[in-house]
This record gives sequence, C-alpha cells and structure tokens, in this order.
Amino acid sequence: MKTTGRLLQFLRPFTGWVALSVLLSTATIASGIGLLGTSAYLISRAALQPSIAVLQIAIVGVRFFGISRGVFRYLERLTSHSVNFRLLARLRAWLYRTIEPLAPAKLQDFSSGDLLNRVLADVDTLENFYVRVVAPYTAAGLTTIGMGWFLGRFDLKLGLILASGLILSGIGIPLGAYAMGRSPGKAVVTIKARLSVALIESIQGIGDLIAFNRAGEAVARLNGLGNRLVQAQRRMVWGSAWINAGNGFLANLTMVLVLWLSIPLVANDQLEGFLLPVVVMLVLASFEAVTPLAVAAQYHSTSLESGARLFELEKISPAVTDPTAPLTIAPPLRLELRDVSLSYNESTDDALTDISLRLETGTKIAVVGPSGAGKTSLIHVLLRLWEFDRGEILLNDTDIRLFRPADVRAQFSVISQSAYIFNATLRQNLRLARAGARDDELHTALLQAGLADWAAALPDGMDTWVGEHGLRLSGGERQRLAVARALLHDTPLVILDEPTANLDAVTEAALIQQLQSALATKSVLWITHRLVGLEWMDEILVLDGGKIVERGTAVELIKTGGLYARLHQIQQRVIPATFSSLSSL
Repeated sequence: MKTTGRLLQFLRPFTGWVALSVLLSTATIASGIGLLGTSAYLISRAALQPSIAVLQIAIVGVRFFGISRGVFRYLERLTSHSVNFRLLARLRAWLYRTIEPLAPAKLQDFSSGDLLNRVLADVDTLENFYVRVVAPYTAAGLTTIGMGWFLGRFDLKLGLILASGLILSGIGIPLGAYAMGRSPGKAVVTIKARLSVALIESIQGIGDLIAFNRAGEAVARLNGLGNRLVQAQRRMVWGSAWINAGNGFLANLTMVLVLWLSIPLVANDQLEGFLLPVVVMLVLASFEAVTPLAVAAQYHSTSLESGARLFELEKISPAVTDPTAPLTIAPPLRLELRDVSLSYNESTDDALTDISLRLETGTKIAVVGPSGAGKTSLIHVLLRLWEFDRGEILLNDTDIRLFRPADVRAQFSVISQSAYIFNATLRQNLRLARAGARDDELHTALLQAGLADWAAALPDGMDTWVGEHGLRLSGGERQRLAVARALLHDTPLVILDEPTANLDAVTEAALIQQLQSALATKSVLWITHRLVGLEWMDEILVLDGGKIVERGTAVELIKTGGLYARLHQIQQRVIPATFSSLSSL
C-alpha cells in the first residue's frame, strides 16, 4: 500500500485532468449502456407496431448514444493519455533528480543495464498503473452506483442483484487476479531487468566475446533468460484467460438472475413486457465497466514491483549533501587540503591518508604515482563526489562542506582520461562545457587542443556527428576533444587527469606546450603516472598507497633517488622515445 500511495502522489498536480478523464470514461460507459438499452427498447417496442411518433425518442436516443459513445471514448483516451504522458515525464524527471546526487559514490553497486532498465522499462510499466488501474476503478464505482440505483427503481431486488454482480466481478475477481498475477508479475519485472542487463553487457562486449570464442555462452544465457520470461508471461496469460472466463460467467449469471426476477414482474403488470429485454441488455452492458478491472489488478502487481524498484533509489542517501545555509564562492580561489583521509568502506584500507596540499591562484601542482596510489580518489574528494572521512578541505579558508557541491564543481574544469563523448555533433559536444559559446570560441578551444585542422577537414565541420562514445574518433582525438571542452569551460581551477593518454609522443609534447600557454593563469592539478612535461609544475606530489611519500620539483625528486626517481628511470628505459633526458627539461 505504501508503494500505491507513493505512486498516487504523482497525480496531485493533475487532479483536475484525472477527474475529467474519469468523468469521460464514465460517460463512455454510460453511452454504451444507453445505446444497448435504447436499441433493445426500440426493437421490442416496435414489435408492438405503435405509431412512429412513439418511437421517435428511442430513434434519436440510439443515434445520440451511438455518436456520443465514440466522441466520449475519443475524448477520454485523449485526456487520459495526455495525463499519463505528463505523469511519466514528471516521474522520469523525478527519477533523474533522485539518481543524480547519488552518482558516482552510491551507484557503484548498480550496473548500467540495471539503471537503464529502471529508467526506461520500469517507468514505462507504470503507464499501466495510471491508464488501466486508477481511472477504470473509479469509473466502475460510479457505474455500479448509478446502474444499481436505476434498476432499483423497477424493483429493489433487481438493483441489489446487479450491484452484487458488479461488485463481485469488480472486486472479487480482481482480488483473485491480483493473487494469481503477483508472483508472475514480479517475475516478469525481475527477469526483464536481468535480460536488459545481459543484453547491454553482451552488446557492449560483443567484440571481446567473439574474439575469445565465448559468444555462444552469451547467446545461451540470453536464451535462458528469454525462456524464463516467456514462462512467466505465459502464467500471466493463463491467469487472464481464467479471469475473462470468470467475468463472462458472472455477467451471464447476473443476467439470468435479473431475468428470472423480472418475469414475475411482467406477469404481475409491475413491469411492461417490452421493457424486459431492455433490463437484460442494461445488465449485460453494465459489465463493460468492471470487465477491465481484473486485467487492471494484474497490471497493478507489475506496477507495484516496478514502483518498488524505483523507490529503492529514493531510500539511498547521497554521499555528499547540500549544507543547510550554503555560502557563496567568490574569486580569487585558494584550495587547501589538511590531513585529508578517505575510505570507500569500512572493510578496506584508506584510499587516501593524511593528504595535505595548498593550491594558490595560478599554482601548478602535479600528483604522480603508480596505479592504485590514490590519484583518482583525490579527484573524487576535490569535486565533492565522495565525502572525506577525516581532515579539512578549505576553499578560500572556508570549510568546503559549507558550499553546495554543485557550486564547488562549477569552479573546476576536469580533463579526464575517460571523458564521455555524446552521440551528437562536434559542436554540441563542445557546447556541453558552455552552452552559449560562439563559433570563434569553439575554434580557439580546438586550436589549443590541436584539433583545429582536423575539425576543418571534417565533411560537415563542427556539425559532424562523432558517434556514440565518440566511436567515429580515434582514441587521441577523443582525448583532445575532452581537452578542448575543458578549456572552453574556462574555470579558475583545472584538474588534468591523464590529459595526454592515447597520444603519440609528438602529439603529446605539442599538447603539453599548448596547455602551458592556455593554463598560464589557472590553478592546475595534474594527475598522472607518466612523468612527462612536469617541468612547468611548481610542485610534484608522489602518492603511494594513498599517502604522500615525496614532494618537490622534478629535479629535486630525481636527485633524492626515491620512488619518483625509480619511476622516471623505469619509464626512460622502457619507452625512451617518450621522454627527454633531465638535462633537456
């Protein structure tokens, strides 16, 4: 019930439209009942060969109800689906607002396929809740009351029997349908989620699966999940068949009972004979209101399961939250870390331990070290993606937790080695950094990243589509596009996370020179494991095991003969073409 109530809360902004949809649905059912009733009256009354004037009202009634039923049905579908689409749009927006603060710290336990399935499939499943659950129940209730009262005017027993049949068909059978559909409905949602995850993983890794001759196993896994889904859906279909049979049986049983009670009324002149078929047709037509309810109960079970999966995300607390009274960030900016430590969970060692650094305006600091040393974790705490456990991070001598995380991130431009390139044009990918950037500003950013000539040679220039994840670009082009985007962002603080990854030695050297010029006035934090072009850094911090083990300039660190010197020596020996000698630095 909590899930149902939570889903109904999304209806509040559209209460008026929902009420209109229910009224139109009720009017549609009433028109159908009126059409059958007046048709039965017209035929049975005409059998007595009265004057045509006696039949005029019935003739007009048949025409009116026949036309109005179509009109009301159209308006009802138009209104209900309009409300439904608005509700789904609101639900998707709410879901994104729920997920965004959780990324990336609280979403690491979810696969991308699972999240995508919740955003798409589970939200789409809830379409059935609003269109086929909420409105039909309300319309059925109004119809039951109205038709019970109408037949009760002929005889109270007729009204009670019809109302009882409608209630049993509208409540009893749906309860049975809900019980029958709950287990397969839950299975359908769960298996669909697993199948979606498996499909996404298989498609994304199809090249590796083929290369290692494991495609057959992936196909077998998908077939297994597909067969389980078919079995669950078959159980729901079997349930629907029994439900339809039950509804038909109750409708006919109610009709027979009403007919059985009506015949004595005709015999005792309490009911005109030509009204007997009218009463029978009204009974059958009334069941149009409750027939969809059993199917609605089945949809209710799948909707509850999908809703529960969505609301699970709402229960997760973000790793970093906004302060109660956030302060405003004003330039110039100074960033300082004092003995900062970070642990991702209690069962693991600290990813960062007692990290201290000071980044003044215009200062350039490099953070180097082997893989797993804690370089990426440092980015996480600086960008307020993870909450640090101990120590202080000060921005302009103020605790960084007193500023909104979004405001803190707005002060940074990040050049990441795994920057996401959207399936859009080159221009649109660049304007992700600054929506209103002019073409000359885009060209300047491309020039600084060494992509100006490449972009000019493209078939459609900056309107060329780069493909999903930038698959139409080489690894180096994707990396330099990320550099251009970060430069266009133009913020006082810049984080370079392996900015020269995927570049050859010549292009790497040229890009470093361009970055030196473009970032001359910026505060720069360069995260890297490649000891290339670090001579323009004011200080180099060497991380190992989440701790700063050395600090100083490139010359000083090589002279000390520590970890930095050993890394430098290894890289000089393994890939000498990539590095110049210290004397040429």
